[in-house]
Amino acid sequence: MGRKFFVGGNWKCNGTEDQVKKIVDTLNGAEIASPDVVDVVVSPPFVFLTSAKSSLRPEIQVAAQNCWVKKGGAFTGEVSAEMLASLNIPWVILGHSERRALLNESNEFVGEKVAYALSQGLKVIACVGETLEQREAGHTMTVVAEQTKAIADKVSNWADVVLAYEPVWAIGTGKVATPAQAQEVHMELREWLAKNVSAEVAATTRIIYGGSVTGASCKELAGQPDVDGFLVGGASLKPEFVNIINAATVKKNA
Repeated sequence: MGRKFFVGGNWKCNGTEDQVKKIVDTLNGAEIASPDVVDVVVSPPFVFLTSAKSSLRPEIQVAAQNCWVKKGGAFTGEVSAEMLASLNIPWVILGHSERRALLNESNEFVGEKVAYALSQGLKVIACVGETLEQREAGHTMTVVAEQTKAIADKVSNWADVVLAYEPVWAIGTGKVATPAQAQEVHMELREWLAKNVSAEVAATTRIIYGGSVTGASCKELAGQPDVDGFLVGGASLKPEFVNIINAATVKKNA
């Protein structure tokens, strides 16, 4: 069995109740590839998580955009993994570059979050990626390996982890890593997993690409051997998200 394609839609801090309903209606009415071809997970803001989950067609899952690093308590404004699990929210996004940059989440903090979320039965989309300055300095793999190592140091079972490679310079900028650039990092990440975790984890862990993915760029990116899907930002709020989901058929027909 090959790795099943995975498409995540990160809605970030966007949407009103009416706008969320429109997005849900679009997804519910769309022709999308079957669940045996692609896992589809959308990530609304916390306040819309349960309403989106209850109104989306069952094959589209939901993810929280974050959760707290440990059990709940006196942590005003945070949401715990236990809370998400109690609501049957199956997925959570952790380590997104915006949280690393804007809220100073360290590699180690992200690693602890991933491990705790997994311990509570959540599945995790764990994000890694370099800035433009780091890429131009030739440090891409050093940065990405350090971020991945902080997760690997805390996690023993990778079955419920999807790694999202998101070059920070390509998020929300309209710039997209070329298919060759994306494939190179995904391949090196997989080689890093083989050397530092296990050959099995390297072979089975899905590594998805995020960074201004659009309906125009998705098919060529999907055709790369080590690109197992996408984490989509702005385009996941638009009808073209359906086209991105259906890029999964590129892998099926390969």
